[in-house]
Amino acid sequence: MENEELMLTEEWDKTFPKSNKVNHKKITFHNRYGITLAADLYEPKNTEGKLPAVAICGPFGAVKEQSSGLYAQALAERGFLTIAFDPSFTGESGGQPRYVASPDINTEDFSAAVDFLSVQDNVDPERIGILGICGWGGMALNASANDTRIKATVASTMYDMTRVNARGYFDMMDADARYEQRKALNAQRIEDYKNGSYQLGGGVVDPLPEDAPFYVKDYYDYYKTNRGYHKRSLNSNGGWNITSALSFMNMPILSYSDEIRSAVLMIHGEKAHSCYFSEDAFKKLKGDNKELLIIPNAVHTDLYDRMDIIPFNKLENFFRENLK
Repeated sequence: MENEELMLTEEWDKTFPKSNKVNHKKITFHNRYGITLAADLYEPKNTEGKLPAVAICGPFGAVKEQSSGLYAQALAERGFLTIAFDPSFTGESGGQPRYVASPDINTEDFSAAVDFLSVQDNVDPERIGILGICGWGGMALNASANDTRIKATVASTMYDMTRVNARGYFDMMDADARYEQRKALNAQRIEDYKNGSYQLGGGVVDPLPEDAPFYVKDYYDYYKTNRGYHKRSLNSNGGWNITSALSFMNMPILSYSDEIRSAVLMIHGEKAHSCYFSEDAFKKLKGDNKELLIIPNAVHTDLYDRMDIIPFNKLENFFRENLK
C-alpha cells in the first residue's frame, strides 16, 4: 500500500540543537491499520554497510521533536541508525480523528517502525531494537512481547498507561470509582457524537496551581516552558481526546511481558513518582538478559532531556551488546 501524503515540516523545529555528526531526514511509513506515520531518521555520518537500528517513541502526549528525537540523535551519534516517530493520530503522523490514543494501535506503531527499518538497504534486519519513553515504555514492552524481530528493548521512565487509567496514580482508584469514570466517559461519547468532534482533555495544567504535586510541576517545567514546549505536542497544548481513556481502562498491555525472550533494559529515576511502574513491570520479566537501572536523585522528567542524567553510555553498550 502507498503511504498517505503528509505535510512534513522541513525546517529544524526541534527542542534540541542539531548535531553535525549525523545526517537527518524526514521519512514516512505505514502501520497495518493503514495509518501513515511521520518520523525523523538520524544516520551517523561516514558509515558503510548495514547498521544496527533503533526505533524510538514517547513520552505519552509528546512529539518526535521533543524527547524521542533527542534520544534518536544521541544514539545516531554513537553509531546507530535511528528513527523517532510520531504515534498514530498525533504530530505530523496521519490518522483520523486526531489525538486518539489506543493500546493496540500504539503498540502496532512500534512494529510498523520495525517493518520500515527491516527493508532499508543500510539496516541489518537482525539488529533492530526499540526504545520507549514514559507511556511508550509500556508500549515498547508490549511490542516486544508480541514481535520476535525486536532484539533489544529499552523502557525509559516508563508508565503503564493501562494501569494508570484503570487504577489512577498509586492504584488509588477502586471499582466504584472506575464505574463512575466509565459513566462519565460514555456520556462524553454521546456529546462527541452529537457535536461531530471530540472533546480534548487538556494538556499539562496551565496556569500551574500553587498546590500542584511536584511531578505536575515537573511536567509544566518541561512541556510549558522553552525547555520542551512544541506547538504540535498534545501535552504542551490541548491534550488527548478524553474518551481515549476507555480502551486503556479495559485492555491491560503488559499481560504477556513475562514471555519476552529478547533483552530488556529499564531505566527510571529514583525520585520519580512513576518509579513503581518500572519496578513492578521488571518483577514480571524473566531471563538473565533483563536489567532495571535506577538513576539516583532523578525525577520522571529528568530522563526526557537531561543529557547529564540520561545514561547514554549505558544505552549504547546495551544496544551494542544485544544488536550484534
